[in-house]
Amino acid sequence: MKKIPLLVPDLPRADALLPYLRRIDEARWHTNFGPLVRELEVRVLKELLPGAARPLHVTTVSNCTAGLELALLAFKLPLKSRVLVPALTFVASATAIVRAGCEPVIADVDPERWTLTPEIARKAMRDCSFSAVMPVAAFGAPHSTDDWDAFSNETGLPVLLDAAGAMGNQSVGAAGAVAFSLHATKALGAGECGLVVSSDSALIEKIRRLSNFGIDISNSLVTDVGTNAKVSEYQAVVALAALDAWPEKRRRRIDVWHKYAELLVVHGVEFQEKPKNGIYSMMPVRLPAGADAGIVAGGLRRRGIETRRWYQPLLFEHPAFCGFHRAGDLANVRALAKRLLGLPFYPEMEPQAMAFVANCLGEELGNPGKG
Repeated sequence: MKKIPLLVPDLPRADALLPYLRRIDEARWHTNFGPLVRELEVRVLKELLPGAARPLHVTTVSNCTAGLELALLAFKLPLKSRVLVPALTFVASATAIVRAGCEPVIADVDPERWTLTPEIARKAMRDCSFSAVMPVAAFGAPHSTDDWDAFSNETGLPVLLDAAGAMGNQSVGAAGAVAFSLHATKALGAGECGLVVSSDSALIEKIRRLSNFGIDISNSLVTDVGTNAKVSEYQAVVALAALDAWPEKRRRRIDVWHKYAELLVVHGVEFQEKPKNGIYSMMPVRLPAGADAGIVAGGLRRRGIETRRWYQPLLFEHPAFCGFHRAGDLANVRALAKRLLGLPFYPEMEPQAMAFVANCLGEELGNPGKG
């Protein structure tokens, strides 16, 4: 087998972009909340979040990290407020918290869901105080918005859900906001782009203002300082073309994921607890007890198979975040980190490549001939 990459971005081809690019030429509107950006926002609510229990509102942002930062600013938290965040996440979650003038409180994750849950957040409240919670939809696995709405109503704390990789899986509840990413590596990719969705129209309008330096266009005044996180018409072009192909992208990813998982599970690996027909952009597995993810990754690399130990080092192991408070001993995430390994996964992955990865993994784990 030739080298098998970890991920292969699945973005629209040039021909799919041309009709939208011609609309830019005709309108001569290139940025600053143009018609294609507005169309993207409307289509996101209609096609990706249909059947919501309540009216939803959305604003585009330049990327998901900016969306998280601006949403925290829109919450109007006092300077140096603490925000609870799981240890198992991409560094952007904590980066957004710090850049919004807040401080991360690093929490454990559920051993089966691999995510921060309301139960863990309640336990953390007995250890320390915090002013908001940022759960993360790790590896695209969605959260129960009903559970987080109940938590928010019970505690009075806002919840900002980092659903960067969960587009198409994550719903939006009544409290707080949800941020999505359209990064090139995501299931719905547009290169760089983000979305913040909420049932609170005033919150979304405030995030929109903050993405345009904080300017109130009704009077040109700045009351709250923002940044430049607008989405250009060119970014919207790629996102709209990706949306055109979304039904087929979704079908193909689900099909490949299930065929691949059937080959892997015979080697004793475990999968994150998540919806059966979700759409995912990666294939993380928990190796059997006693296996060392670093050693297995090295063996697969020598066979030409690229892997990734996702979200490692853990958040508290980075120099930039190691000094922030930890809620408890983080036993679950420490144990998970030793066994968690990301395997190659992409929608054009051929059956022989899946079988090769599965067989090599079995051999590295001491299970040759299975699969």
